[in-house]
Amino acid sequence: MTATGLSTIGFIGAGNIGGQLARLAVAHGYSVVISNSRGPETLDPLVAELGPQARAATPAEAAEAGDIVVVTVPLNAYKAVPVEPLAGKTVIDTNNYYFERDGRIPELDEEKTTTSQMLQEHLPTSTVVKAFNNILAADLTTDGRPAGDPDRRALPIAGDDAAAKTLVSTLLDEFGFDAVDAGPLADSWRFERDRPAYVVRMTAAEVPAKLAAAGTRR
Repeated sequence: MTATGLSTIGFIGAGNIGGQLARLAVAHGYSVVISNSRGPETLDPLVAELGPQARAATPAEAAEAGDIVVVTVPLNAYKAVPVEPLAGKTVIDTNNYYFERDGRIPELDEEKTTTSQMLQEHLPTSTVVKAFNNILAADLTTDGRPAGDPDRRALPIAGDDAAAKTLVSTLLDEFGFDAVDAGPLADSWRFERDRPAYVVRMTAAEVPAKLAAAGTRR
């Protein structure tokens, strides 16, 4: 039995973060269904590495199969995330805004919304929680520590639903990290790119000051 009580994690996107999270999931007893935009056959090497608890699928199939689903696609592809198969599910958003890759998005440049709010608007029947976006992918499988370790790394999360944040916090704890609630999706920018809490190692006690140091939006 996993700590969350769930059995399958779906992945829409299987790049650096998706692949590392899939490795963590399998190591902790989950089945994983992984997908990308290029087709299931392109994921054969990763599936072979992950073993019998993993299979490749289309994004819609991964969304349907997951008890909880990780969306880890480039921001400019978020509207391709399937909506109906994710209805009623908690969706973990790992994304950040990289205008060099994604192109300029005026709503983000003008600080009118956040990347996770954009995904939540696209998925009105799902519950989005921002997590795993402020850690280097390679650190996901190396930095985890047991609960109670004084040097345990903490990761902020954000979301508008308390139950969903509790679920994601349990998953982070299972994967070896402390989760620190950074507030609603509207505050998820505080631990995105170029902010003090972005890709730095922090303990749970250190996170609030890093989040506060982001200041205010205009």
